[in-house]
Amino acid sequence: MASDSAVPDYELEETIELTTVEQVRAISDPLRTTILGLLHERAATVGELAAAVKRPKSTVAHHVKVLADAGILRVVRTRKVRAIDERYYGRAARMFFVGLGRRVDGVELPPDFNDFEVAMQESAGAYDAGQLRSFIRHARIPDERVAEFWDRVEQLVHEFDTLPRAGDTTYGFVTGVYPILDYPTLPPPRRD
Repeated sequence: MASDSAVPDYELEETIELTTVEQVRAISDPLRTTILGLLHERAATVGELAAAVKRPKSTVAHHVKVLADAGILRVVRTRKVRAIDERYYGRAARMFFVGLGRRVDGVELPPDFNDFEVAMQESAGAYDAGQLRSFIRHARIPDERVAEFWDRVEQLVHEFDTLPRAGDTTYGFVTGVYPILDYPTLPPPRRD
């Protein structure tokens, strides 16, 4: 597949905070996150999505409806096909994030996906084939520096999201910053 058009091929918000239980539940399904990932590239019909994920149209239509009802997907254009309007769905935003609170209106939110767990499953084949590129580093730094660093990482993620689609291989890109409360720390250097 080769294409050099803007990614995706429709207008969308940069970020949306997910603030309802329905929204978090909507993205807490592996098939729905795959659908969202496909729609990073371009708008698609239920039929195109079903063909891509090799699932029945009725199954994909259900998942698209859940995402649309939650405000995560929307119809971005239509076209007439034999007197029927065919709907093309797109993401409401390039990036969704779950607010830091774990409760909304007194209801416990379901956990969001652990992106590292998803990446671990996706990357197993690349690891076995010797094609996995990864780094892990640890640094003891102040919270303000973490925030500054994460802003730069988000810019890189945005750049990756908007690359023109070309080639035949899809690549995953995962990143994160997380505290490790029990990581060993060297004592302060001695001052002799």
